Amino acid sequence: MSRTAPSFAFLRIPVLPALALLFLLAPAPAQEKSKAAAPSGDKAAKAAPVVPPREGKEEKIELFNGKDLSGWEGHEKLWSVKDGVIVGKNAEEVKVSTYLLTKRKFTDFRLTARVKLVESEMHSGISFWGRNAPEHGDQYTYAGHLVMFPSGWGMYDLFGRNGLPVDGGPAKAVGKQHDWNDLEILAQGNRVRVVVNGHLVVDWRDPEPDRIHEAPIGLQLHSNKVPQEVHFKDLVLTAFPKDELTTLKAETKKS
Repeated sequence: MSRTAPSFAFLRIPVLPALALLFLLAPAPAQEKSKAAAPSGDKAAKAAPVVPPREGKEEKIELFNGKDLSGWEGHEKLWSVKDGVIVGKNAEEVKVSTYLLTKRKFTDFRLTARVKLVESEMHSGISFWGRNAPEHGDQYTYAGHLVMFPSGWGMYDLFGRNGLPVDGGPAKAVGKQHDWNDLEILAQGNRVRVVVNGHLVVDWRDPEPDRIHEAPIGLQLHSNKVPQEVHFKDLVLTAFPKDELTTLKAETKKS
């Protein structure tokens, strides 16, 4: 007895519309999802928690006595004092960025200093909130936050997140490449403010406050294959300072 083949007429959906329907219902590619989920820089900054300034006794400290490197440690062949100025200088290659470090450690502070890049175009900087990290190839290298000057300015997370979402443009507009710059760093809670030559150029909160530690202050001599020289003077630090920028020009102050 012959059997009649079953009818599948009810499944006869035109091929092209069916494929179009499947395409519309398919999940978005992972790359696009990640783009949509990634917050913009502004949103990321707004999402940072507000960590209040830490409490402690306000103390004004002259980090540099103008004569020698008392209270500091670093490679003696790279750091010296000349005419009341701390000089970081190399003639041979510096394979890993090295630092002149304070022996004391700090969390909340205001640091004012005059800084100058004398030779090379590689930036220098001042580090804080981190630690001495000799496991990275130099006895006096540093892992932590860095305020850079000049050559791009901005901020960096050494041996961490790398470049931080801080615009170097405002500092470049008022900074000097091979002359003295007046620098003020106010670090309180998880907030960092930087004033360059009387102008507020950075106001940023770290969205990951667990990265903030009591730490030495470091003066950077960057890794480089060519000779370089950087100068620092008039380094005055106030521990647990008032919430005030002391070098901000009156005409630039915000109400």
